[in-house]
Amino acid sequence: MSATDLSPLPLLEASYRHWLGQPLPHPADLPEADVFAWLHERAPYALLAHGSESDPLFCYVNEQALRCFGYPRDEFIGMPSRFSASPKDRDERQRLMEAVGRQGYASGYEGWRVDKAGEAFQIHAGVVWNLVDAEGIRLGQAALFWPDPQRIGQVD
Repeated sequence: MSATDLSPLPLLEASYRHWLGQPLPHPADLPEADVFAWLHERAPYALLAHGSESDPLFCYVNEQALRCFGYPRDEFIGMPSRFSASPKDRDERQRLMEAVGRQGYASGYEGWRVDKAGEAFQIHAGVVWNLVDAEGIRLGQAALFWPDPQRIGQVD
């Protein structure tokens, strides 16, 4: 996947809309043709996804998530998503992923993640949802979180 590969975003958007009944947050006046580029390059929240492997691998990450985790894109894509949490936080993260698998989505999640250097950082107002195709087949999971609690919900 190249740094500008926006091909996963229609699935993330459609699945978010399926579960939450609204589009991924973006400026109201943004032209529809520019939404995916904005989500990828300028969204003030992290947006990432992993596949449906037994040990899921990251398959999408936006620029804000790369800043939070401190990885270059080519190292982040293909990394097991469990490594986004520290060893002590992985059980809690796994319980969340399993709950989302059963329920379709979870929102309002607050927790800790770990960057490439091993430093913990807090995530706010997290939403995790199942990625589903038009037939309802689960293809993975996606997450959105706000790194700055002062910016939650502010997309303009």
